[in-house]
Amino acid sequence: MIIQTPSKKILNKIITYTFLVGVAAILILPFLWIISTSLKGNESIFAIPPQWIPDKIHWDNYTNVFEKMPFFTYLRNSIFVSGMTIIGTLLSSSLVAYAFACLKWPGRNGVFIFVLATMMLPMQVTMIPLFVLFKNFGWLNTFKPLIVPAFFGGGAFNIFLLRHFFLTIPGELFDAARIDGCSEWRIYWNIVLPLAKPALATVAILTFMMTWNDFFGPLIYLSDKLKGTLALGLAMFVGQHQTEWGMLMAASVMMMIPMIVLFFLFQKYFIKGFMMSGIKG
Repeated sequence: MIIQTPSKKILNKIITYTFLVGVAAILILPFLWIISTSLKGNESIFAIPPQWIPDKIHWDNYTNVFEKMPFFTYLRNSIFVSGMTIIGTLLSSSLVAYAFACLKWPGRNGVFIFVLATMMLPMQVTMIPLFVLFKNFGWLNTFKPLIVPAFFGGGAFNIFLLRHFFLTIPGELFDAARIDGCSEWRIYWNIVLPLAKPALATVAILTFMMTWNDFFGPLIYLSDKLKGTLALGLAMFVGQHQTEWGMLMAASVMMMIPMIVLFFLFQKYFIKGFMMSGIKG
């Protein structure tokens, strides 16, 4: 047994914290560069050596964003699509996960493996069949192709995460509820979901990040400019011959703010959800 002296413990802490601070600095560096670029003019964006703090701060990059694109319309569309997708994902993925974790039926494990196998299908494989399907439904240029699929399963990864969380709930709790006459729906709604708040928060944050940043979905299914989302609106600053980098970075900063705020508000549930679901990085 190795006994560490107080000086060695202090040294180990210093090394550990120094390493963590260094890694954090590397990870936050791109975000700081985006903020720096959003405050620069075109003449100083590509200056060598690079300028972290520009000589002249161009706040007009942020105001010009509202003139270049209908920012608040895109913000409203993004909030609507993300909110409905989160609701659909939480409801459907939790129901499917409950069936896999808490109900016993023939072929359960085989079907679950099949569901996980769908994660290996790249988006490019399903893109054209889904487009043809939604076209036949008459859903093109509407939000339905972006929202409705979330109500049918919620995604294999979300099912996987919630199933592992539900498996941590003692089975005796379900047996006692069934003896008392509770239906499966009541067990799911009144017992499982309240206990699964950390996992549900994790799924909600991951779904929000994916939907908020989704570019190909709105690009493929939406043709009306006023129905676009913020991710699609960023493309307005990229021209065929010139890219307005200052305004593009300013719009990117404003687009990232909701994700950052959401993560800091629910980071406790986010981390707890991963830890209690058996998924550790």
